[in-house]
Amino acid sequence: MQPVYATADDYQEYTSQEPPADIDRRLARASERVDELLRSAWYPIDETTQLPTEPGHLEAIARATCSQAAWMKAVGDEYGVAAAFSDVKIGSVSLKRAGGDNSGPARHAPDAVSILQLAGLLPGYVFDAATW
Repeated sequence: MQPVYATADDYQEYTSQEPPADIDRRLARASERVDELLRSAWYPIDETTQLPTEPGHLEAIARATCSQAAWMKAVGDEYGVAAAFSDVKIGSVSLKRAGGDNSGPARHAPDAVSILQLAGLLPGYVFDAATW
């Protein structure tokens, strides 16, 4: 089962905002995005909970998850769909792809990447495959 790396309390502490009513779902979705970033990272985990055992790693991953959840809420595009278009018109439907190429929207919050890099969990640079 996919671990959820942060709680509603973590989110409120990180953002200084009241968590939205659907925060548990948002944090689960954000945890999926953070797992994408951590795909090749190595750090010790608890085999039962699948959570990091090092307090610094656990804290950084929780903060990155909160950052990812806040970013997805701020851009209003949890699934990366709306960001794919620069213009949308509802009356007689007209959509224009953003960027003029075939790349998709960004999936990862820049601050989440920075948090994980500074914690030593991500080496070098992270390229968002959707935009690369």
